[in-house]
Amino acid sequence: MRHKIDKRLRAAQFRNRLSQAMQNRGVTQSALARSTGVDRSTISQLLKGEGARLPNAQVVGECASALGVSCDWLLSLSDRPETATDLLATTLTLTEAPRALVDEQIFNWHQEAAGYKIRHVPAALPDMLKTRAVLEWEYAPHLGRTAQQAIGASEDRLAWMRASQSDYEIALPLYELDSFASGTGYYTGLAPAPRLEQLDRIEAIHAQLYPRLRIYMFDARRIFSAPVTVFGPLLAVLYLGRNYLAFRDTERVQAITAHFDDLVREAAVPARDMPAHLDRLRAMVTG
Repeated sequence: MRHKIDKRLRAAQFRNRLSQAMQNRGVTQSALARSTGVDRSTISQLLKGEGARLPNAQVVGECASALGVSCDWLLSLSDRPETATDLLATTLTLTEAPRALVDEQIFNWHQEAAGYKIRHVPAALPDMLKTRAVLEWEYAPHLGRTAQQAIGASEDRLAWMRASQSDYEIALPLYELDSFASGTGYYTGLAPAPRLEQLDRIEAIHAQLYPRLRIYMFDARRIFSAPVTVFGPLLAVLYLGRNYLAFRDTERVQAITAHFDDLVREAAVPARDMPAHLDRLRAMVTG
């Protein structure tokens, strides 16, 4: 429920906020009068008047538009001076997601969140856990010479993970590693030897970094997730394929964080059971 403000107080706050916005923008009374199409004396009255009277909606709207603030803020209906368009621009961004792993934006987001927990649902196997052989198999047909750049970027990401103070949680659907171990679906054509090497690498990194790195497996028949990364309380990013959709507003970051935490709670294979699960997957490769 919104707190009801006394008319006199609202009028006084309007005058203060109008004056503040003009100072912030370096706008004089004469300039504001020209922008809004009213007399300079009207602007002066808005700033110096007394009592509970507020200007009409047309004047409030013109002032807000000229000063780049919201009507709600001028009228004390909001504590955020930004317009709805400006708020959307700062809280929601669409960033290109290159196919190659040489992606400075995603690495910058990791660095920005240093010290915070990072929660990650990858689109396939986590890039920073992949072996050189798997990266070469995956990227070379599509990117040619850039496969080596992708390998270097993946190694840099893992080095950052080892050196940072961030906890890192990864949630994967069961079918992802099952398909990998059996060499089916996306992984059709990948030979058994690199698949075994990859499973060994995941177990080795998990053992080295656990509990700071935790990997969970969830059953996608019970609970679904799109590829998403949550960088502490700062940012949540959805991976769309060609683009990242990034949210910075608290409400959406918290909602996506809660979604990830549901994946962890519903995990069919919790992090502590990953070694035993990887043993079962190795048997799928060799059997």
